Amino acid sequence: MPASPPARKAARSSNAAPQREAATRDADKTRLNILEAAEAEFAAKGLAGARVDVVAEEAGANKRMIYYYFGSKEDLYLAVLERVYTDMRIAEAELALEAMAPLEAITCLTEFKFDYPAQHPHLIPLLNSENLLGGEYLRRSLRLREMQISLIARLEAILARGAADGTLRAGIDPLHLYLTISAVSYFYFSNNPTLSTAFGRDLATPDERAARRRHVVDVVTRYIERV
Repeated sequence: MPASPPARKAARSSNAAPQREAATRDADKTRLNILEAAEAEFAAKGLAGARVDVVAEEAGANKRMIYYYFGSKEDLYLAVLERVYTDMRIAEAELALEAMAPLEAITCLTEFKFDYPAQHPHLIPLLNSENLLGGEYLRRSLRLREMQISLIARLEAILARGAADGTLRAGIDPLHLYLTISAVSYFYFSNNPTLSTAFGRDLATPDERAARRRHVVDVVTRYIERV
C-alpha cells in the first residue's frame, strides 16, 4: 500500500535535516579552505599583489564561490585579518592568566607573544602589509577593536593585583606595557633578515631565538618587578 501523504511528508522531513547538515559542513569547509588559501596569498603578496584566482585554485574552489562568501577581494582580506587576530586572542585566553600570580602571568604572556610569530609565520607579513596600508582595513572591524580593549582590561587587572600584593611596580600603563611586549618580539621577527645581514650573524637559528626569548622575558620582568 502506498504511503499516505503525511507519511511521505514526514519521510521527506527526516531526510532533509541530514542533507542540510551535510550542506552546512561542506559550506564551512569551503569557507575555511578559502580563508587558509587567502591567508597564504595575502601574506606572500599583500592586498594589491594577491590574486583571487590563485586563492580559488589553492582552495579548490572557484572565484564565484569566493565572491559569494566574502563579497570582494577587500572583504576577503579583512576576513583573513579578523581570523588571524581572533585565533591569537583565543590562544591568549587559553593561557588562563587570571589564575596565575601576577609576575608569572606577565612572564607567560611575554613568552606567548614571542613564540606566536614563530608558530604562525603568516602573522608578521600580514601585519606588515596592513601597516603599509595605514591600518585602513583593521579600522573597519569593530570586532577587532573590542578584542583589543578586552585584552588591555585583562592586563590592567593583572597589574593591579601585582601592585596590591607588592610584587609589581604601581602605576604601569597596561597599554604601553603591551606595546613593549609586542614590539620587542615583533621587531626580532620582522627585521630578522636585515639584522642578520647587517651584523653578519644568523639570528634565526634555534640557539639565537632561544637567547632572544630569554632576553625579552628578562627585559619585561625586570621593568615590572617591584624591587
